[in-house]
Amino acid sequence: QCQLNGLWRNDQGSLMEISVLRDNGDFQGQYLTEVTLSGVCAQISPLKGAQQQLGEEGWPTFAFTVRWDKFSNATTAFVGQCFVDAGGKETLTTMWLLREAVGSLEEDWKATR
Repeated sequence: QCQLNGLWRNDQGSLMEISVLRDNGDFQGQYLTEVTLSGVCAQISPLKGAQQQLGEEGWPTFAFTVRWDKFSNATTAFVGQCFVDAGGKETLTTMWLLREAVGSLEEDWKATR
């Protein structure tokens, strides 16, 4: 069974730590990104999410958000699934959407990546 608790590193070198995983599937932690919109040094940002509870079998799906409020006016939502290969290695696969704040409704078209 895949466990979300712990430290994860992505292909870009960013780190995510899930430190609290509750019985109902809610979790929280922190994210240290190596990729920033502003070009400033990365800082730790809070994350909160939920994992689908599947019992003993299956690969759980999950979703979480990260607030980049310490260095950017943006929020990212991630969705994904956790897998375990035959050797016992856990892997998270995710997709994400980043929303930047813009100054007007006319600029809305460029706010989501």
